[in-house]
Amino acid sequence: QVQLVESGGGLVQAGGSLKLSCTPSRSIAVINGMAWYRQTPGNRREWVASVVSGGATNYADSVKERFFISRDYAKIAVYLQMSSLKPEDTAVYYCNANYLKVNYWGQGTQVTVSS
Repeated sequence: QVQLVESGGGLVQAGGSLKLSCTPSRSIAVINGMAWYRQTPGNRREWVASVVSGGATNYADSVKERFFISRDYAKIAVYLQMSSLKPEDTAVYYCNANYLKVNYWGQGTQVTVSS
């Protein structure tokens, strides 16, 4: 199993930045891939960005060139650096890990962008 703990959410004005952190209970090196998703009330959880074990990253079109996903093996953490935030980025952000073909989720962290 993998436990995931997110942090870094909060309230920010449009155009601002936030950095989310996700700390898994296992080394990142053994996890196939990690990703960030987000969800707003009444909507399905939406994929935002992902990084696989080889290092390749992918982003949803809505966040390309504004969000950046990275890993820190020493600190055993995955980050989502969010810049040029927009009100439509407001959501609960969830960290996801795929380990041995099983998906694990964190508890989520709220990001609110005011206009």
